Amino acid sequence: TNSLTMTWRLYKNLSEEQQRYEKRLIFEHPAFVKLCQQLLRDARRMTRGDLVFSLHALVNLGVPQNTLLLQTLVRVCQEKLNQLDNRCISVLATTLAGMDKDKNVSALQAGLQLLVEQRISGIRDIFILQNLMKCLGKDAPVFLKKKLEMAVLREIDGLTFPNALRMFLALAAMNYCSLPILNSCSKKIQENVHDVPFRQLILILEVCHTLQYRNVKLFSALADYVNSTAYLWDKRQIILFLSACETLGFQPTELLDIFAEKVTEDPDFLNLKNLLTVLRVYSRLNHVPRVQKHLFFEILHSCLNKCLPQISNTELLKAVYSLGILGYLPQRALDELLQKDSKDELILPDDHKEQNTMMLRCVKTCMELDSPSFTKPAFMQTETMSSLVSLNLRKAQEALIELLGDENMFLQNVRLPYRYHIDFEIRMDSDRKKVLPITATDDHPDSCVQRLAFLFAPVSAFCLGTTHPQGKLAMKKRHLSKLGYHVILIQNKKFQEMKNEDAVEFLKRKIYSEDPFSFPEATVQDNN
Repeated sequence: TNSLTMTWRLYKNLSEEQQRYEKRLIFEHPAFVKLCQQLLRDARRMTRGDLVFSLHALVNLGVPQNTLLLQTLVRVCQEKLNQLDNRCISVLATTLAGMDKDKNVSALQAGLQLLVEQRISGIRDIFILQNLMKCLGKDAPVFLKKKLEMAVLREIDGLTFPNALRMFLALAAMNYCSLPILNSCSKKIQENVHDVPFRQLILILEVCHTLQYRNVKLFSALADYVNSTAYLWDKRQIILFLSACETLGFQPTELLDIFAEKVTEDPDFLNLKNLLTVLRVYSRLNHVPRVQKHLFFEILHSCLNKCLPQISNTELLKAVYSLGILGYLPQRALDELLQKDSKDELILPDDHKEQNTMMLRCVKTCMELDSPSFTKPAFMQTETMSSLVSLNLRKAQEALIELLGDENMFLQNVRLPYRYHIDFEIRMDSDRKKVLPITATDDHPDSCVQRLAFLFAPVSAFCLGTTHPQGKLAMKKRHLSKLGYHVILIQNKKFQEMKNEDAVEFLKRKIYSEDPFSFPEATVQDNN
């Protein structure tokens, strides 16, 4: 056992290429063959520790699972399962996690799961608990996951920083979101953020995405750390971090600004893959750099033009769509995209057909509404889709009726040109002194009427922990402004949590705001 374990320890520290070479030498060595034969003969006489550590070493050295030796060791482990102590259980669980499912392995895993259920109340070592969580995985029954959670919480006060990192991965392996454990781990990580290796930063964010765990303080601490040490990181590393933040809907504002400066200083690293990632991140998070924004978008546009000869149809559509969301029209790429579309040469994969159709429609809308030559129509043709509102808008409807006194004072479920939809529309006189009945304004030109569009959006449409709209919602707001609306964005979840009288007062402030209505130009220069 000592020989095998030492061989494995030396082997695992080699590079992948060295491992391939050494593995062949190990398997062909006559002493290794003799060692395996002796192990096969003595398997049933071995101590529990020697048994599980030998199996662990052989599996990790890559000995084929269907050999007599490995199958024998698995069966002997099954026979001696009740004799294993907690440390041996942990090692065995780790080993089985790296093996393919077969009859003997499945039987041993089932037995191990039963043993863990019996022993779990007596396990005090958090490292062993983490191993068990990772190895039992997402297929473990919910009641066992809860037992493991309670066992960890008993020892949570002794949680160290390295254990906090490993615990994140263990919970992800179980696909189990335990808020008390995650909150404790997050606190420990925030306290030691400067000791987190870069790869672990990405893993933490990926785990949070997997478990749908949203902790703005944790994300901000990680972003501040990367921001303060940005000079140490390769630009490709920062792209990875920003991409992980974008997946969570989290906007690290300062880091996005710093990275934009790096792009303007040295754009040569922007190959097609990196360019598409940068465009996706900035467009979804609706972020326009505070400094040198014109230069930033010109560089991205220039890089896109260089990539046009090698770009696929899907990548071209995604790139133009991302820039369109930000109000920027990359003319050459746009022309190529529309030319291919008009000639039916824009062949896109069927597996994302609906999404591709939506992106192409948005690009065409941006091309029209964000054009400098676009002028607001004198009359806006609208259509009410239905007098019924969805359940999540019922409270807003009732508050508006109470505030305005009559359903005829507003429209609901309004459909506009360009396939846009607004939840409620209110019309006011040009001085913004009073709300006008809808029927009384139908024949008046829009210059005499102020239109308010209420959009009750889900929390997911905003950047995490803020009221900053993400790309698609920001684009809709910009386009509605171009069509003559003053747009009022409301996070529906927060609105639903208000008391009825507070909801009425909230809408009253929004309608009779002291701030003058503004209809900003929908361009990159004024976005954000």
